[in-house]
Amino acid sequence: MLDEHAGGVMKRYRFKKIDAFAAAGSAGNPAGYVRLAPGEEIADHEMQRIARELKGFVSEVGFLREGTPGECDLSIRYFSCEREVDFCGHATIAIMDDVVHSEDRFRGRESLLLRTNRGVVTVLNRTGEDGMVYIRAPEPVFSGACPNIAETAAALALGVREIDPAIPPGVVNAGLETLLVPLASLDACIRCSPDYATLRAFALAHAVDVVVVYTRETAFRGHDLHTRVFAPTFGYLEDPATGSGNAALGNFLIRENLWTNRTLVIEQGPDRENPNIVRLLRPDDGGLMFGGRGEVRIDGEYVLSTGVRPGQPE
Repeated sequence: MLDEHAGGVMKRYRFKKIDAFAAAGSAGNPAGYVRLAPGEEIADHEMQRIARELKGFVSEVGFLREGTPGECDLSIRYFSCEREVDFCGHATIAIMDDVVHSEDRFRGRESLLLRTNRGVVTVLNRTGEDGMVYIRAPEPVFSGACPNIAETAAALALGVREIDPAIPPGVVNAGLETLLVPLASLDACIRCSPDYATLRAFALAHAVDVVVVYTRETAFRGHDLHTRVFAPTFGYLEDPATGSGNAALGNFLIRENLWTNRTLVIEQGPDRENPNIVRLLRPDDGGLMFGGRGEVRIDGEYVLSTGVRPGQPE
């Protein structure tokens, strides 16, 4: 919607701020959500500008529009404050949870199809069963290229002995190029505090989007892993709760025969007492899904001022 005012044109977009993977006592991971009406347009530079203006407030912003009949129900693009992101798990959880709760045509649907830059993914609506939506992760791509242990430990500000020698590091793309680093203890995972600039330079040098550290020691009985996810190439250090990074880890554990059950419960973040919770599911038809719920914190409009009067070039 366009409004003219003294300084030029204001564009108004339907906007929500939703926290994904929030559990009792935890804050989850904030995502911005712009819902585009049929026929409503927004330029790439405007999407990037909105994400840049929201830096520090949300991790990424998802821009959702109608899909292509016969191919997908909905289509989405994601932007961080620095660049477009091919796939963002926590934003997908947050937005799809809101869609199945707030849009009548999807409320009773068992599943729907969502187009991303990594292809069309399935959204499973289990809000009536366990209160969650599940997203089928893109098919994993495994890489044989891994940085050496000493360089990896130094980039994470950890000692070499704090990396678990029983599991090899790995690089898996399940939406984003993800380096997986096993740690020997929960204490090392909680204490891990890398320098942003150092880890960013390391990630760029090795062409990885995110770095996941994880341990099989957990803070709570019944949980399987504790993870931390760092995303310095997207303009911030840590992602407090994530789908794609944990999906990459799940696919790696399957390949290494370290996960053989149907489900995996992951506690994530630097807070030992109040971690965020991410669930992984191995559906009967194969592949891997990650699940969670969203909590709507802000529901309104995003006002984007172009500073240009109608009829004048931007």
